[in-house]
Amino acid sequence: MLSSIEQALQDIQNGKMVIVIDDENRENEGDFVMAAEKITPEAVNFMAVHGRGLICTPITKERAKELDLPLMVDAPEDSLKTAFTVSIDAKDGITTGISASDRSKTIELLAKKETTPDDLCRPGHIFPLIAKDGGVLEREGHTEAAVDLSELAGLHPSGVICEILNDDGSCSRLDDLMKLAHKHRIKIITIENLVEYRKQQQQ
Repeated sequence: MLSSIEQALQDIQNGKMVIVIDDENRENEGDFVMAAEKITPEAVNFMAVHGRGLICTPITKERAKELDLPLMVDAPEDSLKTAFTVSIDAKDGITTGISASDRSKTIELLAKKETTPDDLCRPGHIFPLIAKDGGVLEREGHTEAAVDLSELAGLHPSGVICEILNDDGSCSRLDDLMKLAHKHRIKIITIENLVEYRKQQQQ
């Protein structure tokens, strides 16, 4: 059963993750989504174990500029135009960068206002993504959903996402995602409903 956007925002605010699914005519996939500000090593590990996809960190264009994070390529060639920046690690306080603790530390830096470009080294094990300025109203992607949800929850507009794969490595679809959400008591929402929520907020 799908949750309301209000219920999801409450969980985001409380440091929990939610599952966000997009349109069946788009990627037709589900991602774990949470606020970067609330990241923990345990959350990173949960995403790695139960999500199995790439752990990425959606940020605003402004934040990418502040941290001197250029696009990985000038013109993304994938059909959905995912805006990957150069990958990063925290410069200090980590080991190789890949452990759940190290990745959590790097993600934390993205959400700290005092972080400067010098606090990061490139390349690394975390993959920032630049969200469109208009959020899901401009592009109905998980990148934009993560930034919108974090901001609507009153937190720093940066998120953490991870695609959810099945045990056999295939992309999880709605039935699988519902079972996963029920098993781990995670709320599940659609980008379509988030778009409607944002439109109502603007009225």
